[in-house]
Amino acid sequence: MQCEKCRAELPPNSISCPECGAPALQTIEGFDNTQHIQLQLKTLLKEHKDALFYKYQGSLMFHGKRFTALLNDYTAEYDKERKLLRGMVEDGILGVLLSEQGNHEMAVTKARSVMLGEKFLSENAAEFVLASLTYMLGWVYESPLRVPEKTEDDDAPKEHVRPVSVNDNIFSRSAAAKYRFLSRNVVIPEGCTKIEEFSFDGFSNLRSVQLPESLLAIGEYAFSNCKHLRMIELPASLRLIGQAAFSQCEKLVSVNLPTGIMEIADSTFSFCRSLEIVEIPDTVSSIGEQAFAGCERLRKLTLPDSVKFIDKNAFAYCPRLTIVCVENSYVYKYCLSNAIPVETYLPAAR
Repeated sequence: MQCEKCRAELPPNSISCPECGAPALQTIEGFDNTQHIQLQLKTLLKEHKDALFYKYQGSLMFHGKRFTALLNDYTAEYDKERKLLRGMVEDGILGVLLSEQGNHEMAVTKARSVMLGEKFLSENAAEFVLASLTYMLGWVYESPLRVPEKTEDDDAPKEHVRPVSVNDNIFSRSAAAKYRFLSRNVVIPEGCTKIEEFSFDGFSNLRSVQLPESLLAIGEYAFSNCKHLRMIELPASLRLIGQAAFSQCEKLVSVNLPTGIMEIADSTFSFCRSLEIVEIPDTVSSIGEQAFAGCERLRKLTLPDSVKFIDKNAFAYCPRLTIVCVENSYVYKYCLSNAIPVETYLPAAR
């Protein structure tokens, strides 16, 4: 890896450049895009520094609203990370960092304490915010949750086998079109790796879908507004469900998410008014905006300790919902903060 400032070669797992002292990029556990975000924030600050910082009565002040507006432009493709950073900046975390002039260690300690104690953020999420903002400010900071870089031993030659790609065999919208009026039950052929975005959107006759064991991804809005879809069994191979993929499926009663799903994206099951049972695997780490909003019959949802981020509107308009989670976990603190009824269990006693 090279230093982004002076282009000097960096030793493995270094936290700063030995030539110029600039901070090194790092990746935080659970946030694979940390380095991309760090670079985008650095560019944002470089191009708009005069518009973001100003002096007031001898103190350095920061335009938070301008920053969050620019954040949307510079990190548009990183939805989860952008929302997390925007929320923390709006809650004054960058101001906390800047309040300790010259004492970076104290500033980081205070900011971490606020995020973990007052904002109920998970440790991973708080470390991502700290790693991103300190890099933007040019501070050297080594997170305890940074992911170590690979060494030469890790790159030793191995037998090459091409991995299956999500785009190998896409079931397209045009392929789905023939089912709009002719069939209530759809069988997606084996070998398909992805269902294209909007493929079955608004198919009012659709009752059930059989998915292949080869399926890796379901695109955005793929089954949205299928008013009579009652049953869909997700295969164990599935790894990605796009935004609003099952939104407004008003007859859908239950969903079993397979192990390997990492996040529940924005509006995935929004306004599935009949949804009562959802199985959440312990690979899920985040639940997006309005993911279950309007699920009026959803009564009990067990969320594993792997969940480290939940949008504040993820369970809006779920009047009957009780969340079951590990005592004192991130999910537990989220429920208390958002007045959601909660039941707890001890991990060893479950």
